[in-house]
Parts: sequence; C-alpha cells; structure tokens
Amino acid sequence: MNVFAFFAAAVQSTRSVWRIGQTVLGIIFRHPITGTSVIPILPDGRIVLIRRRDDGQWALPGGMVDWGEDIPTTVNRELHEETGLDLVKIRRLVGVYSSPDRDPRIHSICVVVEADVAGTMEVQDALEVMEIQAFTPSSLPLEPMSHDHYRQLQDYLNGLTTLA
Repeated sequence: MNVFAFFAAAVQSTRSVWRIGQTVLGIIFRHPITGTSVIPILPDGRIVLIRRRDDGQWALPGGMVDWGEDIPTTVNRELHEETGLDLVKIRRLVGVYSSPDRDPRIHSICVVVEADVAGTMEVQDALEVMEIQAFTPSSLPLEPMSHDHYRQLQDYLNGLTTLA
C-alpha cells in the first residue's frame, strides 16, 4: 500500500468513527430524557411536596428513569430517595408533559402519576432536597413552583389526564 492509499484509508476510517460518534452524541443529547413526577397522597389526604435545593422552589418528588427501569420502579425509587416515603399504590396517570421548555436543564418528557404513600417523611438526599412538607389540597403553594409542577398539580386537582 502506498502512502497516499494509507492516508486515504486513515481519513475514511476517521470519518466513519466521527459519523458513529455524531450518531451516539445525537442520540444522547438530541432526544428528550424520560422522567417522572409523583403526586404523593398520604393516608390523611395531604399532598407531599419537596423544596428543591437548586432553585429553592416547591416541587413534586421525581426524577429521571434509569437505564433498565420502568416507570413504576422509577416512581418508587425517586419517592423513597427524596422523601423517605414508601409507595403503597399508583392510583392513576395524571399526564405526560413534553414541552421542550418544561425543565430548564434539559428537554425531558415527564410521566406524572398520583400515588398512595405511607411512612415517615424524611429528607434522604440533602444535596437535592431542602425540605419536605405535606399540604392539604386547599393550602398548596402557589406559583412559582419548580419546572411545570404547578400545572401538573392543577391538572391533578381538576381531575384531568393531560397530554401536553
């Protein structure tokens, strides 16, 4: 093989690797990430919210679906990681929220569920959660709330199942 053929093959190989790299980066960074929000309902009917450390606002517990998890597993894991509460039962789907600007960090698709929960509220991840509090439906915090959680709560309180 002459020098020209060698360099031509090397350039072609580099282009192939670059195309593969671009495809992988496109998959990672150009597609929305799937997450969950949980509307946790205590046995007395109060709704549990967390105060996020990153923006200081009230929010629903939740987070990103890990590789190999389904939505119910993510709901259970995130609920316990953020509040210390245990999932008793997922009651219903409240909605799927996919607006590109709903999460200021990334484009995410959020599956929101209502869930019966039990246990003792206790901050598990102090780097993410500042405070946990239970509210009656009539005493929930007003806007602004983190992300689009105010809308999610309003849709829930209005009995809607939303695709947005």
